[in-house]
Amino acid sequence: MTYSIKPLSCDPARIKGMSERLIVSHYENNYGGAVKRLNLIEEKLAELDYATASGFLINGLKREQLVAMNSMILHELFFDGLGEESEPGDDLKGALARNFGSYERWRSEFIAMGKALGGGSGWVLLSWSPRDRKLVNQWASDHCHTLAGGTPILALDMYEHSYHLDYGAKAADYVGVFMGAINWPAVRRAYDGARS
Repeated sequence: MTYSIKPLSCDPARIKGMSERLIVSHYENNYGGAVKRLNLIEEKLAELDYATASGFLINGLKREQLVAMNSMILHELFFDGLGEESEPGDDLKGALARNFGSYERWRSEFIAMGKALGGGSGWVLLSWSPRDRKLVNQWASDHCHTLAGGTPILALDMYEHSYHLDYGAKAADYVGVFMGAINWPAVRRAYDGARS
């Protein structure tokens, strides 16, 4: 299967606090790079004779396939989650309150997790856990750490490429801007899709 770069789902000129240059660079270089890399890996896997290939070659290619695939998917979710300032609808806000004690507690935890990853690498994910039938905030130090069986519905990219052009080492400022630019209708659609 050949993967295609999806059109940018947010308007990079309308994300308050993030420059168009930052969004476009992130989209073209990091997301686009993940899709291109995934296609190259898929080509190598298609050529592989599994009966004779060495274990380290199979392991390496399959690991890199997972990294590139998750990078592609999480970047798509990240861009889908950006928009103009909004608030979650009452039903999603209620679910966050039920699962975290309050909407404010969810928000505080999500922000703290983002700030904790500042200067490093990784993702903060709001995910639906079908096993527990609830929303959870999840830490992911790279593209391979996700909740087994879970479906991310909101992704905060904390790799430096996502904020360095605009914020330098001020990752906490970027986290605050991200929180103000969440496209809650898109998060709601992802939440509804994950539960169905």
